[in-house]
Amino acid sequence: MPWQHRGKKIADFNNIEFNTDELSRYSRHFILPNVGMDGQKKLKQSRVLVIGAGGLGSPVALYLAAAGVGTIGIVDHDAVELSNLQRQILHSSKSVGISKLESARTRLNEFNPNVKVELFATKLTSSNALEIIRDFDLVIDGTDNFPARYLINDACVILKKPNLYGSIFRFEGQASVFSAAGGPCYRCLYPEPPPPELVPNCAEGGVLGVLPGIVGTIQANEAIKLILGIGEPLIGRLLLFDALKMEFREMRLKKNPTCPVCGEHPTITALIDYDEFCGVKKENTKGTARMIPEISVEELKKKMDAKEDFVLVDVRGVEENRFVNIGGTLIVLNELPEKFAQLDPNKETIVYCRSGARSANATAFLMQKGFKNVKNLEGGILAWADRIDRSKPKY
Repeated sequence: MPWQHRGKKIADFNNIEFNTDELSRYSRHFILPNVGMDGQKKLKQSRVLVIGAGGLGSPVALYLAAAGVGTIGIVDHDAVELSNLQRQILHSSKSVGISKLESARTRLNEFNPNVKVELFATKLTSSNALEIIRDFDLVIDGTDNFPARYLINDACVILKKPNLYGSIFRFEGQASVFSAAGGPCYRCLYPEPPPPELVPNCAEGGVLGVLPGIVGTIQANEAIKLILGIGEPLIGRLLLFDALKMEFREMRLKKNPTCPVCGEHPTITALIDYDEFCGVKKENTKGTARMIPEISVEELKKKMDAKEDFVLVDVRGVEENRFVNIGGTLIVLNELPEKFAQLDPNKETIVYCRSGARSANATAFLMQKGFKNVKNLEGGILAWADRIDRSKPKY
C-alpha cells in the first residue's frame, strides 16, 4: 500500500518510532493525561476495521486517521454517487463514479500519510468475514442493513473482537459496543430481525446529513477509548440520539444468558445465511423475486404512450413522491392495508417505488387480497431514470 512517513526520525519510545511529522501532528495527544506517549504508541500499533465507507464510515475513518491509528482497514464494494455527498464526507465531487475504497484511500493518505490503509473491495459475507476480521483488533460497523449487522456481530463474537455499533435513520441514531468481554452482543438487544418490508433504509426513508457525523464520531471515540484502555466504553449501554430534540438518552443492556451466540450455551458457533435469517428474499433461477409478476419500465412507457387503461400506484413516502415521481396514485406502503379498498381489484394495477423492493411487497399483498392483474415495476423509479427519462433525479 503506498504510504510513507514524512520527516526525519528523531525519537524512539519503547521501540515505536515517531518522525517529526508525527511528533507535531499528535502533540496534543502527547501532552494529554491518559494518552501521552504510551497511549500514542498503542494507537500506532492498533489495527481497526471499518465496515462501510459511507455515512458512518466517513467520520470514523477520518478521525481514526487523525488520531494516528496505525492501520485502518476498510470494507466496501460500492462506487461514489452524487447523492452520497450530502453526508459521506470522506468523498468529494471529483470522486463521483469511482470506488469508495479508492476515494477513501486517496483522502486518508492525503489527510495523514503516516497511517496505513488496507482495502477490501468486497461485500462482507459469511464466507469471508472471519478471514477479514481476524487480523484486526476491533471492528466498527458502518453498515445500514440487518443481515450485515447480524453477520458482523456473530463474526465478532466468534473471534472475540469488540464490535462498535452505530445506526442512523432520518433524525435518530444509536451507538453501543457489543461483543466485548462480559458485555452483551447485538443479538442480546435484537434477538430477531424485524420484517424487512417494515424497515426502509436511508435511501428510502432519508437521513439528516449531519446525523452520521455525530454517530460516527461517537463510534470513533469509543474505538480510541478501547485502544487506550481509558474511560467507560458503551459496553452494556445503548446510546440513543434525537437530532430534532438535541437529546441523548441511554438504555442499560444486559447480556442474555440464553443468547444463541454469546450466551452460556451458544447454538450458533459458525456463520449462517444472514439474508435468509433476516427474511431477505432471494431471486429464483429466472431472476424474479418471489415469483411476483413484474413489468419493465420500457413496457410501462409503451402503455403510457398508448394511453392504456390501468392504475399506477406509488407506495413510497410522501416526501419521496414530492421529490420525484412518474405519476399515479400515492398510497404509502404502511397505509396500504387500510387503503387498498380504494383500488379496483379487477383492473390492471402497476405498483412502483424507488428500486422495486417495497413495491414487490405491495404487489404480493394485493395479490393476497384478490387482485387479478397486478404487477411490480421492475427496478422502480431508479430504472425509469436510467432507461426512460434521465432528467428524473435519483436518490
